Amino acid sequence: MDITVILCTYNRCQSLPKALDSVAASTLPESVEWEVLVVDNNSRDETREAVEDFSRRYPNRFRYLLERRQGKSYALNAGIREALGEIVAFVDDDVTVEQAWLQNLTAGLHNGEWAGSGGRILPERSFSPPNWLLVDGPYALLPFAVFDRGTEAGPLAEPPYGTNMAFRKAMFEKHGGFRTDLGPQPGSEIRNEDTEFGRRLLKAGERLRYEPAAVVYHPAPEHRLRKEYFLHWWFGLGRASVREWKQGPPVMGIPRPYFNILKLGTITMAQRVAQWMFSWHPGRRFRSKCWVWETAGEMREYYGLARSDQAKKDDSNSKCRAS
Repeated sequence: MDITVILCTYNRCQSLPKALDSVAASTLPESVEWEVLVVDNNSRDETREAVEDFSRRYPNRFRYLLERRQGKSYALNAGIREALGEIVAFVDDDVTVEQAWLQNLTAGLHNGEWAGSGGRILPERSFSPPNWLLVDGPYALLPFAVFDRGTEAGPLAEPPYGTNMAFRKAMFEKHGGFRTDLGPQPGSEIRNEDTEFGRRLLKAGERLRYEPAAVVYHPAPEHRLRKEYFLHWWFGLGRASVREWKQGPPVMGIPRPYFNILKLGTITMAQRVAQWMFSWHPGRRFRSKCWVWETAGEMREYYGLARSDQAKKDDSNSKCRAS
């Protein structure tokens, strides 16, 4: 098997067939053997029936896998373990892909020159942004996972996004899987498991390639096109960023997170609040507000780390006194 497409899903049996139809229509050379592995992350709806319908319609193309541990990273890692392909491509359960998407995304990975690749992620053609949402700039449309670095292929200096990326399977054997403390889980706003893996590879000296001809269209549903959803997402991004970074050593016996909280609260937060309050353009004003929420998420996570460090220290001291 040359390629395994991994699609993780949770309680989306109504919209899932659209994504699967899109992937099923992919065109690749006849010499390329490929499969689609749908990982059901313990759904309570009719997800299994939907996937089994595709397995009947496309024999030897679609496979179903159940991962009961809740959390997308668990599902991703389960899919990687069960993947038969030497190249593993990833796509989400709410997107549509162009017919040449899979071929263009993976063509450069067969010779071993590149560790992985990422393609363009564009909004659905019908998307009409509100006036409070900026559409320009590399991260303007987050959290809608828009990834567009132009039309020229070449090396990536930043990690691709999880709904349109591929890696040689050997990279997971060499560098480990997706971190389970970062992936989306029910009731948690923390995510970033996909970009963390890409950054891990780049830091290790691996090469990633940008493939603009591999195009995925990401929806912007009305229930997500709300300010509250964006602020919640940016708060979670702040928390995830802190989890990804390594803590520095204590300063004069004081845990490093306390100093990070102080810096964020007095300098970074003040700057971002000022940008938010004094921006007159609706889009720039709301983007600055999102950055305030991101900083608040960072402070929240550092506070949790500080409490954890203090608890470990108190427990250690208690054991010493007892002995």
